[in-house]
Amino acid sequence: MTEQPLKFVIVGGGTAGWMAAAALAHALKGRVGEIELVESDEIGTVGVGEATIPPIQFLNSLLGIDEIDFVKKTQATFKLGIEFRDWRRLGHSYIHPFGPIGMAIEGVGFHHYWGRLRRHGDTSDICDYAMSAVAARKGKFVIAPSELPPGVPPLAYAYHFDAGLYARFLRDYAEKRGVRRTEGKIVEVKQRQSDGFIEAVELEGGKRIEGDFFIDCSGFRGLLIEQTLKSGYEDWTHWLPCDRALAVPCESVAPLTPYTRSTARTAGWQWRIPLQHRTGNGYVYSSPFISDDEAAATLMANLDGAPRAEPRLLRFVTGRRKQAWNKNVVALGLASGFMEPLESTSIHLIQTGVMRLISLLPTRNHDPAAVEEYNRLSKLEYEQIRDFIVLHYRATERDDSELWRYCRRMALPDSLTHKIELFRERGKVARFDDQLFAEPSWVSVFLGQGVEPRDYDRLADVPPLADVQRALANVRDKMNHIADRLLTHDEFIARHCKADPI
Repeated sequence: MTEQPLKFVIVGGGTAGWMAAAALAHALKGRVGEIELVESDEIGTVGVGEATIPPIQFLNSLLGIDEIDFVKKTQATFKLGIEFRDWRRLGHSYIHPFGPIGMAIEGVGFHHYWGRLRRHGDTSDICDYAMSAVAARKGKFVIAPSELPPGVPPLAYAYHFDAGLYARFLRDYAEKRGVRRTEGKIVEVKQRQSDGFIEAVELEGGKRIEGDFFIDCSGFRGLLIEQTLKSGYEDWTHWLPCDRALAVPCESVAPLTPYTRSTARTAGWQWRIPLQHRTGNGYVYSSPFISDDEAAATLMANLDGAPRAEPRLLRFVTGRRKQAWNKNVVALGLASGFMEPLESTSIHLIQTGVMRLISLLPTRNHDPAAVEEYNRLSKLEYEQIRDFIVLHYRATERDDSELWRYCRRMALPDSLTHKIELFRERGKVARFDDQLFAEPSWVSVFLGQGVEPRDYDRLADVPPLADVQRALANVRDKMNHIADRLLTHDEFIARHCKADPI
């Protein structure tokens, strides 16, 4: 017998709520369940996550979203990676590029050949062999792979966009596919007496919204997952001591750099995200080491253009819910945990959370195995991203402020200690369980932060040295030649996807 369709209720809008609504609407197609989203215009959204990573292209493709239309309607620009300034030491910078670095030779990672040449006096940077980094440094961009010759990988890219416009874009998509939006402020959550499952939420005015499965996108407060179900929270402040952020937009300035910038400050770091109509800025900092007023002064003194608002203060505790799926509730976005946006993973965690939910789609017969698997994968993903972010703080030469001195001596998760030791000894990257960040990402950040391998894979000694030197020089020269011929990022946007003024 065919099971009666479920009623999904999404609590909260914003990026998390409407991303969940759009993905579910596409997957269910109105046949497997109905979807209702409850949000209140009185409750603001955080909306600081404006930078993304390449997997968002998978979601856009899955939903059949036209890329150019999407870019125009969200005031987006393109992102080839992240520039890190002053993280290793004051005055130092490096790029974490998207996509591959060079190419494997005889099954041996490219960075091992680069390491071999370094021991023979070569001074090239590892990112001289990453097409995305080369193009980013020159301010160039292209989408079409056909414009790149054979043997050169297409530029791996993501987007910077206005999070509010993105939520509006997804809302339009979802409502056209049958998602019902209800305006209202939730004043009470109703649970079944028999097992504590959520059965309904009640709004001001007495309206009752019943459902079979609830998706909590209510932000930091976690209205369902924590305030009601008491799922617990794992605090990672001892590894990631930043607990506040100030966010402010400013006037856009040219050129529109095709990368995010992260600049380390005395008590945290500042982001810079260029959009077509403005630049997003923020200072993520540790309140024990700086006052809110001092942080605001630092942020406002380091804007590219005139501010367009007063700084907005956000308080958070880095970590994750101990149960992202509890009873008949799954938490997404800030309701599921908080990972500071150093590597632009916030929106990605929403995406993977909702795709994981779809792959383990709940049924009326509550399946503990599906819940356990969802929580296992969520925990693993959060911990792997956590380790990658902690690496930036721990591998530093800075000792010019209390925060950086704390970070240099703090204990690390065992999993990260192993990764650092293995790379430092052999130049090997320990990866497992299909983790998000691939080997080139770890290599670029390890090297950028000063974790230099003591040795390289001896199989890289097999080819004659002259052949390796010639091969790497050819890759470097070809990438520079190609990048020089591309449109600038500004030119590409103006020609293909210029948004209407706001």
